[in-house]
Amino acid sequence: MIALVIGTALAIGALTFVLYPVFFGVARRPTVAPPPARENERESAVVALREIEFDRETGKLSDADYAQLKARYTQQAIDAMRREDAAPPAGVTALSDADLEAVVRAYRAQHAACPTCGPRPELDAIYCSTCGRYLRDRCAACGAPVDAPDARYCVSCGDRLAA
Repeated sequence: MIALVIGTALAIGALTFVLYPVFFGVARRPTVAPPPARENERESAVVALREIEFDRETGKLSDADYAQLKARYTQQAIDAMRREDAAPPAGVTALSDADLEAVVRAYRAQHAACPTCGPRPELDAIYCSTCGRYLRDRCAACGAPVDAPDARYCVSCGDRLAA
């Protein structure tokens, strides 16, 4: 009997909750569209180019109109790209030649270099991934220089050069 009363009360409460807006209405909040995302000129010109390409493919835009719009939007995109390239990014200062040389030296110190192929992209390279040459210029065991391009053992101590 108690279960029937509780079930009826819950059903009436749910029905009231669902039907209340139908009979009494609700206060409507005005819907405000969010402001459009601020794009830079280059992005908006590229988006416009994509849209006119889609419109031409779907038959909504004639070939003559497409050619005219494409020329205009392409020129806008090119002009915007040139302006972006000409202006330095905000907060970036130009590096001096000495600073740039220091950055290049630090990069080269981190990466092993092959005498024939140049710097290797792998940080822990022991052999060149292109020609197979041993990249370490000294034996790890005795410190003797390794000059032979295909050396597998140190000529001074006989230790294996790489695992």
